[in-house]
Amino acid sequence: MPEIPIRSFFASLVAVRETEARHEVLLLKRTQTLIGEWCQIAGSIEEGETAWQTALRELDEETGLKPDALYSADTCEQFYEADRDAITIAPVFVAFIDSAADVSLNHEHSEYRWVGFEEAIEMVAFGGQRRVLSWIEDEFVKRSPSKHLLIKGS
Repeated sequence: MPEIPIRSFFASLVAVRETEARHEVLLLKRTQTLIGEWCQIAGSIEEGETAWQTALRELDEETGLKPDALYSADTCEQFYEADRDAITIAPVFVAFIDSAADVSLNHEHSEYRWVGFEEAIEMVAFGGQRRVLSWIEDEFVKRSPSKHLLIKGS
């Protein structure tokens, strides 16, 4: 019986900052894959990297940001890719960023926005992204994240 392959080759990261008024999410407008779409940070895992190391590297490469704290989001982004007839699953991470930190975009993005969770959920293209953003708001903003999800050494 044929099977649909399951692939897990990239990591996803949601950058969050706290301002005086609210918590905000960083969204980036893509210039290559998914051109023109607003997305969180994501990238392929390189040889010898853990998923969380990939998330940190991509955060640095795509934005120049360094997190004050990095957590496993305790969830995965998942979707079906029709062109590959495969299911892709990516671990999600949450990076808390200093509100004064400056974003420096690389060539993969044309612009960025810090927006509230409600606006972010309206801006992203996919239901999986919306579910991840809602989860992060519930588990990392509306309540304190579990200390067991903190990635030490990040």
